This record gives sequence, C-alpha cells and structure tokens, in this order.
Amino acid sequence: MLKRNKFIFALYKFNVREFLPTLLFTLKWLLVASAVGLLAGSASAIFLLSLEWATNYREQNLWIIALLPLGGLLIGWVYHRYGESVVKGNNQLLEEFYNPLKIIPLRMAPLVLFGTVATHLFGGSAGREGTAVQMGGAIADQFTKWFRLATEDRKVLITMGVAAGFASVFGTPLAGAVFALEWLIIGRIRYDSILPAFLAAYIADYACASLWMVPHTHYEIPVVPDLSLTLLLWIMPAGICFGLAGRLFAKATHFWSGLFGKYLSYPPLRPVVGGVIIALFVYLTGSTKYIGLGVPTIVDAFSEDLPWYDFLAKIGTTSLTLGAGFKGGEVTPLFYTGATLGNALSGIIPLPVALLAGMGFVGVFSGATNTPLACTLMGIELFGAESGVYVGLACVLAYLFSGHAGIYHSQIIGSPKHHRLKQVKGRNLGRLS
Repeated sequence: MLKRNKFIFALYKFNVREFLPTLLFTLKWLLVASAVGLLAGSASAIFLLSLEWATNYREQNLWIIALLPLGGLLIGWVYHRYGESVVKGNNQLLEEFYNPLKIIPLRMAPLVLFGTVATHLFGGSAGREGTAVQMGGAIADQFTKWFRLATEDRKVLITMGVAAGFASVFGTPLAGAVFALEWLIIGRIRYDSILPAFLAAYIADYACASLWMVPHTHYEIPVVPDLSLTLLLWIMPAGICFGLAGRLFAKATHFWSGLFGKYLSYPPLRPVVGGVIIALFVYLTGSTKYIGLGVPTIVDAFSEDLPWYDFLAKIGTTSLTLGAGFKGGEVTPLFYTGATLGNALSGIIPLPVALLAGMGFVGVFSGATNTPLACTLMGIELFGAESGVYVGLACVLAYLFSGHAGIYHSQIIGSPKHHRLKQVKGRNLGRLS
C-alpha cells in the first residue's frame, strides 16, 4: 500500500509540475506558431514572387541599371524619412532580443520588402534572407502587444519570426529553425525556444511552398565519394578557404558601410554614390553576372568551369551595395561566393566539383554568420544526407577560421570559438571589428 501511494504521489507530482505545464506550453506555442508561420510564409511568398518579377524585368530591360543611382536615392530617402526606427535591420532584431525595449515597428516589413525589390530591380547585388528574416521578426513581434506577452515570451516570438522567415525563403525548415536558435548568441543555443522555432519554421515553409506554391531552386551533388583519411585531410584546406572568404565578405561590408558613413553624412546620398559605382562596373564589364541574386551562376558552379575570380567579384559588388545603404540580405551572395570558390578550388583539391561547390555554398555562409549547425543542416536538406560529413566539416572549419567576425555586427559572443580566445567572451562583433 505504501509503495502504491508513493507511486500515485510521484505520478501526481509529474503531471502537475511537468506534464501539464509542458502540454499547455506546447498548445500555446502551436497556436502562436500557426499564426506566425502562416503570416511570415505568406510574406515570403509575396516577396519571392516580387523578386522574380524584378529580376526578370531587369534582365529584359538592361537600360534600367543606368537608373540605379536614382533607385538608391529613392530607397535612401524613404528609409531616411520613414524608416529610421528600423534601419538597423537584422542587427535590430538581435539588439531587441538582448535588451528588449520596444516592439519592432510593423513598418519594417513593407519597408524592407520595398527596399529589397527596388535594389534588385535597378541592379544592386544583394540577397533575400535579411528581408525575409526582418519581415518574419517584425510580424511575430506584433503578437507581443496584441497578447501583452512577457519579456521572455517576446524573445521566443522574435526567434520564431526569424525561423519562419529563413525557412520559408529558402525551403529549409530544419536549417531555418536551428539558424534562429544559433545566430542569437555565438557558441550558444536557446533550447527553451526550440519547439516554437521548429513549429514556426515548418508552418512557414508549408505556407510558402504548398499553399502559395512558390518553388525553390534545387541543387544536386551527383557524386559523393566514400570518405577516406586522404579526402578528410583535403577537406581542411577547403574549409579554411571558405572561412577566410566569409571573413572577407563580412569585413568588406563593414568597410564600405563605415566609409560611406564617414564621408557622406546625409544617408540618402550614400546609395546614390554606390549606385553610380555599381552601374559603371556593369557597363564596363558588359555583364550582369555579378549583380542581383546570381542564382544562375550558383547553379553553374555545380557543373561548369567558371572564372576563378567570380567569388571576389561577388564579394565586391555585394559588400558595396549593402555598405552603401541598399537593402537586401547577404546569404544568397554568400552562397554565390562559396559555390564559385569551391568551383575554383576543384582545380587543386581532388574532390568532385559539385561537392566542393556545395561545401563552399554552406561553408562560407557558416563562416560569415557563425552558425555551423544550421549551415550543416541546410547542406543536408539541399544536397542530401550523403554529403553530410563533407558539408559538416566544411562548415565547422569555416566557422573556426573566420575568427570572431561576421556580417551581423550586434552578435554577442556567448562562448569563444576555442579556449585560447577566452578574452572575447561577452563582447559583440561590432566591438571587435
């Protein structure tokens, strides 16, 4: 009888203290994730369709690139007049997570959508991740005031918005969820938000790809050799190169941003000057290969021989575009940089060109964002599990050898990349650069 009473009491304690609270937690965030995921996924679908239209129109009407300085003036003026409260973009999401002060204005979503589509329409070089993440974060944060949620719940909401935006724009729900958990603090993952992040990521991806039927680009690595000690050693120089490229990308973007901020005090003039330089570059090269998303070149990197300098040219045009104040993300240009660098390395590293391109695709992204786990999962989702060991090692090596640098100035270092760098713990990347 005594044992039975103890068992009943233990079961009661478990139900009251753990099971029921966990069930209520799950139901609560399932409802919120459904709303956030549907809204963020729909916003990403509208964004991707708009981006496709802008890209096609530009490529069919190349004269519009001559208007890039005027487009830059328009974007700069709109943000200067209406968007000063949201001009920090992804860094603002990070700062609000670390130190919650006020709800992210909903205007961030339409402003960054307009700015990114205009950037691509007129011929800037930018990506799409930043736009989707900002739209998702801004949409999710509105639930804070609608439901009067506490600070900790607000942090979960921002994480969900980031996961939903990332997952839906690339069609990678696993990577989107882990990215949202991993990018917040370098070297740490917030497991208290893991369920909401995964729910929001999957629902947003479903909304974009299935409800709106917006397709994503498919990549293929046809041959993945069996891993051997020799091939393992060859992965190391490749991963180091990817990490250094990610660091160069981040440093170049911060360099141009600092340079324009130093010499042009009126923000709307910065994209005008940047637009002139990019438009002249396109005119002199006679090619649009290094502007826009660059997806055709990324696809070609998996199967064709490309000029070795493609990755440097893309770093230059994208860092200048974003540093000058145009809008858009960095991730697709990072994919371009990594895939073309991997393509170039295939001449000296005895691995299949498609495999090296795939490793670079996610490796440079890992080094520039400090998110090796998310990038490994992205590689597996995009290229298949067979390449998992190769892309995983490439991502980890790139993460280590990019140093404590990154495209997100406000990222805080929760744990240094190895124990010999303890002095950087608790600092953010902006203070280190």
